[in-house]
Amino acid sequence: MNLLDTDIIMELLHKRRHEMGAISIITLIEILRGLEDRKRIEVKNLLEESFNVQSLDNETIKAYCSLYRKLKKEGTLIPDADLLITATAISRNITLRTHDEHFTRLTKFGLRLAQTPKK
Repeated sequence: MNLLDTDIIMELLHKRRHEMGAISIITLIEILRGLEDRKRIEVKNLLEESFNVQSLDNETIKAYCSLYRKLKKEGTLIPDADLLITATAISRNITLRTHDEHFTRLTKFGLRLAQTPKK
């Protein structure tokens, strides 16, 4: 099972395709925040039925804090949302599928990446 990044879910939604996998609660929020109120509940239900939504638990929080400290020390922070998605993948030992190149620099911290070329 892969953890699907927000850009992958957006692509699937636009193409009206489905792929088995999980999403972070952060991805769910990123998608829902851009929707009109009348569409939000329908899309939320669709995503929760279609994907295994991964919440933020203690292991994810520990992984996030560790990653944040390391990146801050390097002076190479990334957005919190992407760092939380990374921490979710690392703490659950699952591969992240994304088009975003900046995740590649997080593999040295244990992120397994199934990067796919952007279409």
